[in-house]
Amino acid sequence: MTQNREPLKSLVLYHLFKWSVVSPMLHVYFQGQIYGAENVPQEGPLVIVSNHASYFDPPILSNCVRRPVAFMAKEELFKVPVLKQAIRLYGAYPVERAAADRSAIRNALSALEEGWATGLFLQGTRTPDGRISAPKLGAAMIAAKAGAPLLPISLWGTENILVKETPLPRSVPITVRIGSAIDPPKTTKRAELERVTEVCKDAIHALHDLGR
Repeated sequence: MTQNREPLKSLVLYHLFKWSVVSPMLHVYFQGQIYGAENVPQEGPLVIVSNHASYFDPPILSNCVRRPVAFMAKEELFKVPVLKQAIRLYGAYPVERAAADRSAIRNALSALEEGWATGLFLQGTRTPDGRISAPKLGAAMIAAKAGAPLLPISLWGTENILVKETPLPRSVPITVRIGSAIDPPKTTKRAELERVTEVCKDAIHALHDLGR
């Protein structure tokens, strides 16, 4: 049976990290603006889908939805003492490089069963302009199997945080826009997964087009 909320220890760690590090940096250093936070269900399984342009995107996303978000992480990180316990508490789950799709789906479904929100970048990798040109079907597949809604989110401006000329993160304006929840696919057939994935992509781009 699915839990309503994430494990208590993870919630405590999330709020400690959010209020001591991420939130001050987002709102002060990055002049962050957040729109649509009221659209985020605060309980139950949820699949968050977003564009992706920066290494800073996962903590920014998790901060803005006001609940922990489980993201995939390289399997190698879970072999490092202390680190593996910390990232598990924060919701990360391992992905095997040799079978990334299968392990990602399996671990994401396990996180959703525990009441987590799980986050996936719709293209899977970072893009230089924050746009999505080749969306993957993994988020729709996970949502279909879990019966969980998808929540589209646009990250605007994060591609400018790190540039080759400057080793430190730059103080640039960032805007996060959270859309309305999208119903999960009715089946796991490819045509239905593609349809819902396109709906998610279009929703993220519409939010991104609003700019700052």
